[in-house]
Amino acid sequence: MRISVIGCGYLGAVHASAMAELGHDVVGIDVDERKIKALAAGRPAFYEPGLPEILASATASGRLRFSTDIAEAAEAEVHFLAVGTPQTADTGAADVSYVDSAFSALLPHLAEGALIVGKSTVPVGTAARLAARLAAEAPHAGLAWNPEFLREGFAVKDTLSPDRLVYGVAQGDGGRAASALDHVYRAAIEAGTPRIVTDYATAELVKVAANAFLATKISFINAMSEIADATGADVTALADAIGHDARIGRRFLNAGVGFGGGCLPKDIRGFIARAEELGLNDTLAFLGEVDETNLRQRRRVVDLAVQDLGGSAAGKKVAVLGVTFKPDSDDVRDSPALDIAVSLQELGARVVVTDPEGLENALARHPDLGTAPTTREALFGAHLVILATEWNEYRTLDPETTGRLVGERRIIDGRNVLEPAAWRAAGWRYRGIGRP
Repeated sequence: MRISVIGCGYLGAVHASAMAELGHDVVGIDVDERKIKALAAGRPAFYEPGLPEILASATASGRLRFSTDIAEAAEAEVHFLAVGTPQTADTGAADVSYVDSAFSALLPHLAEGALIVGKSTVPVGTAARLAARLAAEAPHAGLAWNPEFLREGFAVKDTLSPDRLVYGVAQGDGGRAASALDHVYRAAIEAGTPRIVTDYATAELVKVAANAFLATKISFINAMSEIADATGADVTALADAIGHDARIGRRFLNAGVGFGGGCLPKDIRGFIARAEELGLNDTLAFLGEVDETNLRQRRRVVDLAVQDLGGSAAGKKVAVLGVTFKPDSDDVRDSPALDIAVSLQELGARVVVTDPEGLENALARHPDLGTAPTTREALFGAHLVILATEWNEYRTLDPETTGRLVGERRIIDGRNVLEPAAWRAAGWRYRGIGRP
């Protein structure tokens, strides 16, 4: 099919490249000329495993091109809206101005029977509002909402082989939108991917409801880690035990420094704000506690660090391993690891952070942050080590080798991924989250 992708940030660049990899003829559109030139040259502006390879393959084949001129989308049969919906500073609500701008720019270029497909995460009610406008200004085109469920570090796989497809379509559509999307995602459907066709509001809610549930699960186990710390229980064994209950499951029950990134924090805050706009102030009040529990985990790690440093961080070297919010990403948005590092630096510590991919983005936000290009350099002479992002190279550190580099053998395992007995046997003062 002929496809356009409007917005070539993280979501759009991955989606455009994956659609071309599936054999579609794709044009990616963005107002940022520098971004477009980089993508056309095969250079994404962010780190995502597998993306450079499919981007290079698709552009070389001629199936994928990029432009700043939205008129080049005019021949497309399906137009994906993949622009950002950042959190507003004052209310926490999602800012849909980029969605509205992209929609407005696209309207004059819609061919007969064209389908606009929303990928952006938007407040429930957005699609209905846009559909009303489309009916008034371009009734020859249609609208569907097809939320994305990408995990950073696995975004290419999640696009090519999604775990489910959700189509939000208009009543009385006659199956036209679903048929077009079935054509787009034919490979995934033939591979057995579940397909759910529903209304606009449900499709919009699926993404934020899923993220709210995952955030709640993470904050729940982190709340249990506080109880474990107070009672001498082991939160990891607790998670294993309750995770065997099929109604609960073990995934996302790993206590640690909490969640971050550009989706979960933003989406739950936006969800709360939308519920309040609907007059349902109490309905999602529990998500405020989920958010607060998550932020409290960061403060707990800072407090643990100060305790381990004898009551004051001033002048002490602290090596923070990881600044991204998760491994296999360069994303430092709302990163617990970066927040912990900055907080300790504000307390007078000589913080040195390292990360395989995230240092440039961390320095863009905090130029005065101490950094080291390698783990070895970060560790050298440290009075305390904090494992803050579970990159594989940190998970597999040898306690004895590591011990010969540091000034004092103290470590806080902020992700509970190290073996406490091995580190203690090597003379380390080991601290986990909710682990005795």
